[in-house]
Amino acid sequence: MSNTATDYRRLFDLTGRRAVVTGGSRGIGKALAEALAAHGADVAIVVRSSMERAEDVAAGLRAQGRDSFAVQADVSDEGDVERMTQAVVDRFGRIDILINNAGIVLPTPAEDCSLDQWRQTMAVNLDGVFLVSKHVGRQMIAQKSGSIINIGSMSGRIVNWPFRHAAYNVSKAGVHMLTKALATEWAEHNIRVNALAPGYIRTELTDEVLREHPDVVANHWAKGAVQNRIGTVEELAGSVVYLASDAGSFTTGEVITVDGGLTLR
Repeated sequence: MSNTATDYRRLFDLTGRRAVVTGGSRGIGKALAEALAAHGADVAIVVRSSMERAEDVAAGLRAQGRDSFAVQADVSDEGDVERMTQAVVDRFGRIDILINNAGIVLPTPAEDCSLDQWRQTMAVNLDGVFLVSKHVGRQMIAQKSGSIINIGSMSGRIVNWPFRHAAYNVSKAGVHMLTKALATEWAEHNIRVNALAPGYIRTELTDEVLREHPDVVANHWAKGAVQNRIGTVEELAGSVVYLASDAGSFTTGEVITVDGGLTLR
């Protein structure tokens, strides 16, 4: 092959990069951690409670020749976030890629949503993204480089239906704006900040909905998308590898929607 072809392949090469993935023990987070590792990155898996699962993911990545370990931390607790960041720097020496994936959803009609439920949603989904970005961002500022990818949602753009979860929608809209603000503030430090906004994706959580409300998945989720289906975690991997790699070096402040065309109509 020509040198040009080799150079284009290298744009997506993450060899030598060190990554942090919050909520990386299952679902979307696990797939994104595996995708980064497949392209050469070493990956720290951050979880609040599922350490056994996180250790299994890390062991799988180590078996592929990557350095990987699990760190227990509550992303809504600043002390935990500081400790986690230091643990990763101690192990890896630097942090090149951050995937802010940890999140929760507590479906509740607005009139029944308690302030505690509202605040819990914001604490994890929005405060957590801010706190992890803040402390990992300080490390990236010191090293003058980095790529942060926040996992937003189509729910930050539309009110998806029929489930009612205003707090979740607002938290994800906040993630999208925080992405733009950090991209603007940290561009001078050679740090790019982008977001991925998935549509309905097949995970263990959506499988629970599929079992309990198959009509919702078939008649609302799938039919809402122009592709007439929900997506897979693997279909999010390419966007994240692009944003994490040199291929995305001129992309910052963007919210990339991957939803099978659900938000087109």
